[in-house]
Amino acid sequence: MFIDTHCHLTDSYCEGVDNNDIICRAMDAGVGVMICPTADPSDIPAALKLADTHKNIFCTIGIHPEYVPLDAEQYLTESVLTHPRVVGIGEIGLDYHYGADNRAQQIKLFEQQLDIARKYALPVAIHTREAEEDTAAILTGDVGGVMHCFTSSWNLAKKMLDRGFMFSASGILTFKNAGEIRETFAKIPLDRIVIETDAPYCAPVPYRGKVCEPAMVIETARVLAQVKGVSLEQLKTLLAENVKRLYPKIEL
Repeated sequence: MFIDTHCHLTDSYCEGVDNNDIICRAMDAGVGVMICPTADPSDIPAALKLADTHKNIFCTIGIHPEYVPLDAEQYLTESVLTHPRVVGIGEIGLDYHYGADNRAQQIKLFEQQLDIARKYALPVAIHTREAEEDTAAILTGDVGGVMHCFTSSWNLAKKMLDRGFMFSASGILTFKNAGEIRETFAKIPLDRIVIETDAPYCAPVPYRGKVCEPAMVIETARVLAQVKGVSLEQLKTLLAENVKRLYPKIEL
C-alpha cells in the first residue's frame, strides 16, 4: 500500500464532504494509510476525532506560521501529544511568501514548537517557503523529521540531509515546469524520501487544477519511480519503510 504522509482532511474544503468517501476513494486507489496534519489550531479536535474513528488515519499536530501570534503550548498539550494516534508535530515552520513583516513572530512560534518536539521526542513536519536561510539556521539537527512538500533548493536539501531530515514529494513533482524539483529528488537518496498530496492543494497531473485528494498520491509515486529508476512496486515497499522510520509511532 501507499501512504499519504500529509493530507489536510480537516480543512474547510472538507466541510459538507463525507470524509468516509475521501478515505474510501484513497483505499480503492491503493492508499492504505493517511496522515492528517493540522495548520489551524482549531482543527486539532477534528483531526484527533478522525484518527480515533479510522484505524488507517494518523495525525501530526502543529500550528502553521500564518496563525501567528499564538502560544503553541495552549494547543500542543501533553494530552494531545501523547495521544496514541499523534505521530509527530506539524506542520510548522516559516513562510515569507507574502512578506516577512511578522518574521520575528513566525520564528518565535517555530522555535517554541521545536522545543515542544524535543520535550516529547516527536519528529516534525516542516513548512518552508521563501525562508531557506532562517529555516536552515533554526533546524540545527537536534530535531528530526521531514521537509514537507519540498520544493526548495538543492542547497537547502544538502544541509537538511546532513541533519538527518527526510523529504516529501508532492504533486508538484509531476508539473511540467518542475524540472528543477525532479532533479533535486533525483539526487536525494531513496531512503530519505516519502510522498504526500498536501490535499486539498497541489493536485498532480493529470488532476492539476482540481481539488486534491489522497487517492491522487499514486500519480506522484509514478513520477517519483521514474525519477529514481525503480518500479512502482519497489517504490511502494521502500516508501513504507521510510515512513515507519520517520514516524516510529505509526502502525502499518
